[in-house]
Amino acid sequence: MKLHLQIPDSLNDISLEDFQKFEKINVKGNHDTVFLMQKKVEIFCKVDLNLTLNIKFNDLVEIDNHINNILQSDVDLTTVFKIDDIEYGFIPNLDDITLGEYVDLDNYLGSWNDMHKALSVLYRPVTYRKDERYLIEDYEGTKYAEIMLKSPLSVAIGAMVFFWNLNSELLNHTLNYLRKEVTEKLTPQELEVLQQNGVGINQSLHSLTEILSDLNISPSSEH
Repeated sequence: MKLHLQIPDSLNDISLEDFQKFEKINVKGNHDTVFLMQKKVEIFCKVDLNLTLNIKFNDLVEIDNHINNILQSDVDLTTVFKIDDIEYGFIPNLDDITLGEYVDLDNYLGSWNDMHKALSVLYRPVTYRKDERYLIEDYEGTKYAEIMLKSPLSVAIGAMVFFWNLNSELLNHTLNYLRKEVTEKLTPQELEVLQQNGVGINQSLHSLTEILSDLNISPSSEH
């Protein structure tokens, strides 16, 4: 029986949504290697799980190794990409990040389950572009989260590596800048949230370290 497998060639061929599906199965403690290989082929190669039983075991192992190599690929930060012919751009200037963006990013970055929400903070439709310069829509919450499920996995991993490589000093600088700019406008409760997230960003970085380690990606590597 011949099977039609859509074997991915790169991280660009794997959607964030599909990777999230696999991650829900690929939990620590799941030692059923053959089942995980089957699920990997089912999800990433677009084939019914039952049909994977018709694949030669050696071929299954080869496909599994191929996908593993792809998942461990080094990637750069993607600044602009398209989903359904709409261009989405990375926040052009992180120095201009708002409190809302900062808090939401800290809440979502570092968890595969919420990575589409994190990307909806970082990427929004491009409203103006000239050569390499561009502007994006103002932040209105995670309104593009569902759309970001379609984003290539390369976008998510590139963003994670980028933020991991931003050392704590730069993050603290951003936080101090926000404190200075908005302190007079915040209520005591909002100030408390800001202070809590100063610690939270370090927790997010720790989570990113674990995620990238699981993928055998070195965040500090230069691409």
